[in-house]
Amino acid sequence: MRGEDKRTGELFSYVDLEARVRRDHPLRAIRMIVNEALDALKGEFAALYSPIGRPSIPPEKLLRAMLLQAFYSIRSERLLMERLEYDLLFRWFVGIGVDDAAWNHSTFSKNRDRLLEGDIAAKFLAAVLAQPRVKRLLSSDHFSVDGTLIEAWASMKSVKPRDGSGEPPVQGGGRNAEADFHGQKRANDTHGSTTDPEARLYKKGKGKEAKLCFMGHGLMENRHGLLVDACLTFADGHAEWVAALHMIEPLADRPRGSRSAPTRLTTRRTSSTSCAR
Repeated sequence: MRGEDKRTGELFSYVDLEARVRRDHPLRAIRMIVNEALDALKGEFAALYSPIGRPSIPPEKLLRAMLLQAFYSIRSERLLMERLEYDLLFRWFVGIGVDDAAWNHSTFSKNRDRLLEGDIAAKFLAAVLAQPRVKRLLSSDHFSVDGTLIEAWASMKSVKPRDGSGEPPVQGGGRNAEADFHGQKRANDTHGSTTDPEARLYKKGKGKEAKLCFMGHGLMENRHGLLVDACLTFADGHAEWVAALHMIEPLADRPRGSRSAPTRLTTRRTSSTSCAR
């Protein structure tokens, strides 16, 4: 017979989140590896937090939520908290109950920044790679390094001459007044951003506009396509090659006699890059 289209409004639920996730779900294996890595970082977490005061978001749950944000390509913390509010799979993976409220997105961002400033993200990746079940998947024969541009959170209007001369004419008033840059040459040697001094002018290729950006680099193991290292550098024409050598050095096998072949390293770029000079 046909069932009725009506909402069940039971007050209590007796189904555990563990039963909601199927046994062969890929996140189950990932969660086991993640939990073992988090157990190895308990001492690092204790050093970041004060023993007194109001409890913050547990760092273990923060890192699990950040992994979900990367896995499912969620573009903002606000959308991540919204997804965490109604998605039972997300609640199970992060470790919050059905009746627990999701965190405020600004609180999540503030606590996340504390972990990143303490280099916990790099230590977490190292703890994952150190596990025996993960080390079996890694090969030291062939790696690839890929680089991409990461646009800085700074306006082009913040680019000013380092000596304070040659300011472009400003039209109108206010903090965000219009500026005319036509006919002016700007280079990293003579200009810099006042809001993000570490950002550099860089462009993807000929005919492209220069932007304030950094360069992100990822070291991939080619056998299983696993990310084993990542770093962020200044935007520079030689940054990708220098970063590749820096990341491959701790993982490269040392030749032992004539039979041993050195590690092969492949570098590739997502687009042709050139320095804006």
